[in-house]
Amino acid sequence: MTATAPAGRREIAGRSLRWNVARAAAAYAHGWWVRTTLVDALREAAAHTPDRVVLIDETRSLTCAALLAESEAMAAALLARAAPGDVVSFMLPNWSEAGVIYLAAAMAGMVIHPILPTLRQHELRHMLPEARCRLLFIPAHFRDHDYIAMLETCDLPQAPEIVVLRGDARDHTPYADLLTGQQETQLPALEPDAAQMLLYTSGTTGASKGVIHSHNSLHALARQLEDYWRIGPDDLFLIPSPISHIGGSIYAFECPLLLGTTAVLMEKWDADEAVALMLRHGCTHMAGATPFLEQLLEAAARAGTGLPDLRLFICGGAAVPPALIRRAAEQLDKAVVTRVYGSTEIPVTTVGVLDPHDIDHAATTDGKPGIATIKLAPHAAAMAEGEGEIFARGPQMLVGYVDPADEEGLFDAEGFFRTGDLGRWVDRHFLSISGRAKDIIIRKGENISPREVEEALAEHPDIRDVAIVGLPDPARGEKVCAVIVPHEGTAPDQATLSAFLAGRGLAAFKWPEQVVFRDTLPRNAAGKILKQNICAALSAALEEA
Repeated sequence: MTATAPAGRREIAGRSLRWNVARAAAAYAHGWWVRTTLVDALREAAAHTPDRVVLIDETRSLTCAALLAESEAMAAALLARAAPGDVVSFMLPNWSEAGVIYLAAAMAGMVIHPILPTLRQHELRHMLPEARCRLLFIPAHFRDHDYIAMLETCDLPQAPEIVVLRGDARDHTPYADLLTGQQETQLPALEPDAAQMLLYTSGTTGASKGVIHSHNSLHALARQLEDYWRIGPDDLFLIPSPISHIGGSIYAFECPLLLGTTAVLMEKWDADEAVALMLRHGCTHMAGATPFLEQLLEAAARAGTGLPDLRLFICGGAAVPPALIRRAAEQLDKAVVTRVYGSTEIPVTTVGVLDPHDIDHAATTDGKPGIATIKLAPHAAAMAEGEGEIFARGPQMLVGYVDPADEEGLFDAEGFFRTGDLGRWVDRHFLSISGRAKDIIIRKGENISPREVEEALAEHPDIRDVAIVGLPDPARGEKVCAVIVPHEGTAPDQATLSAFLAGRGLAAFKWPEQVVFRDTLPRNAAGKILKQNICAALSAALEEA
């Protein structure tokens, strides 16, 4: 039932979401939005192709029929503990159980909230209360980390029920208990325009923002991939990227049901194992940040293979050297390798360059827009002629933030989202990302807010002033560098800073990998640190060395 909402918004299933009548009508008319949901696609797949495998991980393969049965049992368990519209979180590696939880939450009319397993107390103290999480699924242990112990030190104002996978649940709920003993439950009717998924992404001010996607915005994204990335039934995706990212979740949970693909999940990235999996399963598609492509090419060379089944590699999430795209095109047997651009808010804003003969645009630009509309606006940080800040909108864009206050200043009068990135058009049709107007470091595809790290380090007793900057790194895309003005007689090293940030609960991928000491930090007349001057000086020093 739709309630009265402010202009430009609509109350759907208890949430106030962004809404534009004309653009919604156009999305429905073009088939990007539909009146059904992913749950309907699962039921149809289970009825017509019950034995088709949709998910493969290191422990098992899940067929359509098995996924439906487990998801229905889990949905009943969720509804016994929470209500439609509530948030269910999982903090899991690329495990098949995450697919069951994802589908079950959709069946129960709840909002799924994937969380990176690498995050820690600091991030959880912000996310879980703001999202009003009711249940949180975690591993007992993963990569030598005790998740139960971590959560017990979070001191949340209203702790969710903790469900533990693949290990001793101790005083919490074992995952297996939710799949057994459930009575038949009446599942709610679903609204395709309602919120389906919530993902937190780094903000420009240091506070992460909860991005909300609807059933239909995710459906539009999957259909765009089908149309532009040559995806069809029987294609197989290798998925090493985290399922807690928008890309990983779409390839793992949406495409197998909406497009008929199979997802091969990697719990931990290992390039040699990735090559073995691609050859064993005949994987046709893969997406990943720059380090994934670099290491995959090295492993393929070691194995003496050109990966004959691979037809498309999508590279994004960080700076992509043109030489890497050219090298991949030469080394791989028949795969198209292209750069793309997007964000959690507007995933796959550009779809790359799919013409195998147009290697120049594939290597030097981020490709053509797909179903998104892009415009460039003047910005003070723009340096080159024709460069501007990227604004975009499309049927795959977010439907709002958990905190509507986070939307302030991010949308213009026409509903375009302000990305904070700078770009220019190449040969009129191809977008090239030229920089960032916002202060974000992208390390191995992960967004890091420098301000968040700076605010934590500002509390260190040996630090008088600090700036966090990103430096180019061939293995990571960018690495985190702490430029520190220490108090007299002190010089905290990298290990000291890492231990300090660990104590503050910051995820390890945000810790500085390089520490530089200065007597002062350059500032402008308003007192703002001139990070471009810092980066230029560090680059010059590196070249001299």
